[in-house]
Amino acid sequence: MKNKKLTVKIMIDIGMTACLLLLMPYSLLGETLHEWIGMAMFVLFIAHHILNRKWLATVAKGKYTLFRGVQTALAMIMFILMIGSMISGILLSDHIFGMVRIEGSYMMARQVHMFCAYWGLIIMSLHLGMHWNMAVIMVGRIFKQPSAVRKWIARAIAVILAVYGVYAFIKRQIGDYLLMKMHFVFYDYTESVLFFMADYLAVMILIAFIGYYAGLLMKKYKTR
Repeated sequence: MKNKKLTVKIMIDIGMTACLLLLMPYSLLGETLHEWIGMAMFVLFIAHHILNRKWLATVAKGKYTLFRGVQTALAMIMFILMIGSMISGILLSDHIFGMVRIEGSYMMARQVHMFCAYWGLIIMSLHLGMHWNMAVIMVGRIFKQPSAVRKWIARAIAVILAVYGVYAFIKRQIGDYLLMKMHFVFYDYTESVLFFMADYLAVMILIAFIGYYAGLLMKKYKTR
C-alpha cells in the first residue's frame, strides 16, 4: 500500500512536470489548449497536496535542519506562485473563464502570470531535485542487481544534459524573464514545439541537478 502511494505521488509529480513544460510554449500550442493544460496542472497540484497532507500537518512540529528549512521554504514559495499563476490566468482567460473580467487588470495579470510561470519553473525544478532520491529508489527497484556502470552512465547523461541546460538557459533568455527585464515572451513560429520544450526540459534538469547536489550538501549540516 505504501509503495502504491509513493508510485501515485511520483506519477502526479511527473504529470505536473509535463504540464509545466507544455505550458511554456504558450502561443505555439494555442490559447485554448494552454488554459486546459493550466487547469490540469492545478488539479494535479491539489492532488499533490492532498496526498502530502501528513507532511503539511507536521510543518510546525519537530526540529528544522538546513535541508528541511529550505525544502519547506520552496514548498511555500511554490504554493504562492501556483495560486498567483491560477488567479492571473483566470483574469487573462478568453475561453474557460472568459466571463471573468476585471477592468484595467489585464497588464498587471499578464506580468504576474509571467513572473509566476518562470519562477515556478525554477522553484519546481529545485523541489524535484531535492526529492530526486525517491525517483532513484523507484528506478533501483526495477533492476535486481545494483550496477556501478549503470550508475555512472546515468550520472554522465545527467551532467551532459545539465551542461546543455546552461546553453538553453542563455539561449532562451530565461534570466531576463526571471528578472522581468522582458515583459513579453517572443516565440519563433517556424520552430518546432518539440525543440522548444527540449530546451526547457534541459533547463529543468540543470536546476534539478543543482537542487539535488545542494540538497546532499545541506543534509550534512544539522542546524536548528
